[in-house]
Amino acid sequence: MLAQILITILQIVSMFYLTIVLLRFLLQLARADFYNPISQFAVKITNPLLRPMRRFVPGWGGIDGAALVLAVLIQALTLFLILVALNQGVPAINPVTLLAWSVLAVLNLIVKIYFWSVIAVVIVSWVAPGSHHPAIQLVAQITEPVMRPVRKLMPSVGGLDLSPIIVFLILNVLTVVIQHMAMSIGLASIGVAL
Repeated sequence: MLAQILITILQIVSMFYLTIVLLRFLLQLARADFYNPISQFAVKITNPLLRPMRRFVPGWGGIDGAALVLAVLIQALTLFLILVALNQGVPAINPVTLLAWSVLAVLNLIVKIYFWSVIAVVIVSWVAPGSHHPAIQLVAQITEPVMRPVRKLMPSVGGLDLSPIIVFLILNVLTVVIQHMAMSIGLASIGVAL
């Protein structure tokens, strides 16, 4: 019972921080408003770990490599600690397998962030179109790199933007692919859900 409580606390804390690191990555990728209060929060909370990592992991092509590496390392440490708690000792695990599990878990979380962000954008467009709330603006900025290519291929029909439906389909397909990949490398066998 104690192991399960520790695992739950570990998953909640690591998922919170991991989500903030990935949000910072996605905000930089989307070139979102840096001066937004939520962006500033993400920068302040992630800088203590990202700043030293940037010495070793450079960015490339507008992609913050240090944030991605940090996210994978946090996920790997979390999975390792879960395995320790489940086995009541240090497990014998292949580091390459742990790295593969971590990469898939991070990819899955990125897909989830996009999925829920698109839902938020759709709901806000119905409830409060043109809202200037900082959170709403950031969510719209995060989803724009995903929505823009679909909008170019599929223009609005009668003033109705159908691109979120296509994006949902793509995100769901990606989720299924990631889950099948995770099962094929044994991630589901340790009881960690993506």
